[in-house]
Amino acid sequence: MTRYIDRPWLPLYSDGVPADIDVDHRTALDIFVSASLETPDAAAIKYFDGGLTFGELGTASDALAARLIADGFAPGDRLGLYVQNNPAFVIGLVAAWKAGGVAVSINPMNRHAELSYLLSDSGAVALLALDTLYDDIAREVIATGDTAVRTVVLASALDFQTRDDQRLFSGLSRPSEDGALALSAVIRDYDGVPPPVTSPNPDDTAVLSYTSGTTGRPKGATNTHGNLAFNAQTYRDWIGLGADDVVLGVAPLFHITGLVAHVMIAGLLRVPLVLAHRFAPDVMIDAIREHRPTFTVGAITAYIALADSPDAREGDFASFRALYSGGAPIAPAVAERLEKVFGAYIHNVYGLTETNSPSHAVPYGVRAPVDPDSGALAVGVPVFNTTVRVVDDGGADVPVGEVGEFATSGPGVVPGYWNRPDATAESIPGGELRTGDVGFMDADGWFYLVDRKKDMINASGYKVWPREVEDMLYGHPAVAEAAVVGVPDEYRGESVKAFVSLQPGKTATAEEIIAFAKERMAAYKYPRSVEILTELPKTATGKVLRRTLRDQAVDEA
Repeated sequence: MTRYIDRPWLPLYSDGVPADIDVDHRTALDIFVSASLETPDAAAIKYFDGGLTFGELGTASDALAARLIADGFAPGDRLGLYVQNNPAFVIGLVAAWKAGGVAVSINPMNRHAELSYLLSDSGAVALLALDTLYDDIAREVIATGDTAVRTVVLASALDFQTRDDQRLFSGLSRPSEDGALALSAVIRDYDGVPPPVTSPNPDDTAVLSYTSGTTGRPKGATNTHGNLAFNAQTYRDWIGLGADDVVLGVAPLFHITGLVAHVMIAGLLRVPLVLAHRFAPDVMIDAIREHRPTFTVGAITAYIALADSPDAREGDFASFRALYSGGAPIAPAVAERLEKVFGAYIHNVYGLTETNSPSHAVPYGVRAPVDPDSGALAVGVPVFNTTVRVVDDGGADVPVGEVGEFATSGPGVVPGYWNRPDATAESIPGGELRTGDVGFMDADGWFYLVDRKKDMINASGYKVWPREVEDMLYGHPAVAEAAVVGVPDEYRGESVKAFVSLQPGKTATAEEIIAFAKERMAAYKYPRSVEILTELPKTATGKVLRRTLRDQAVDEA
């Protein structure tokens, strides 16, 4: 039986990388306070033709914190952040901490019912929102009186820059400050007004990050100051990032990947974070050309979109030296294709909201192996100070190579869910996170993600893991994206159905793709039906929404 406590994966770490690290900063707030005091002139954010230095970020967050406190914001209170990848997100994040409170990261794609639930569940008393999101959604939600929000600060996507790129900002104008509490006015009016000095503890909640809610209502993971400080340093020390790096904000900042792998790592390194409001391939490519980023972590779908963009030219991606992909495993065929485009190997990183981004990562400069039986690419090995067991339904360790659920413990794991002791006890018993992700560890210590427990397909009594079928489909020369779901079948119980989109300029029929799969998979695994879509539905983080496709397929069946 494997003794996971012995961490058999440690020999796979890159040369010179230790098994455990000690953090340089106790809290997430310490990272930004020290940066603003010690390197005030260093660029903190690059936003089109504008941005902020760390000194300006410190002043702006001081001002917002002071205004929140003047409005009655008290230690422990929550500030909702309902913006895109704008400088306002970082200002609001740090301001919440300086005011002694907690930031609530909100998906800017959320509509009325979703926003109302998050504000009510978190008990947020203040909201920093884009003016457009406020006008379209938040104003009505707050007017119902169903939330505790009493202070609203509005930011504009046009703030902190002058280029006004019409590809993103067509029809936008700088709003009048009459009748609204504008972030720009707060920064001006409270300039030089420092809030009281706050010193959170590492165990204090820094951010409430809500889970996707795939198995019920979203739950607020209590990401602590210590969690964020540790995992920011994990990225730095794992990859060897330094003062000469530039971070590209590909992932949404409200998501744990964007929060840790973009905002926190840039603050820790005291280097620029390149933001471009939201992900649009042509705009992002221009930002890459202009600011020459060296590092990012993004969904594999984002890399595919950049690689397939008609605006991409040779040399556009030459500045990158370290690329990681999170959110979903990479199919080996996709990794090979993208390496040719980017000129750099895209390493896997794996984690959840509850692990504050990375729990596993491929060591920098190392190529992940492919499992010879399943064809899956390894998601990496557990990172510093972290132990991951593979367990059966009863919580017992399974043998090497046997499939089970990942159970993770370490300083990146959250202590629990906001006001949900029942969910905490169920999912994080004794501080060990039961991830719901199914996979195995090989004899060397590499971990392979098979799928989510709930996504398994039962076809004629056989288990079919969608990801294995998807990885095979990515090997088809015309397939750009693939998602596999189970649909009701009177004979088999469930049958395998695939949804695919095609690469630009490539053609294929559903029958051709089925024949391709039939040649390469067991009879019970290959998709009996294929539907070709222009684009697969995705979350804001770029993860393909299997649930939406499954619901659609079930309804049609």
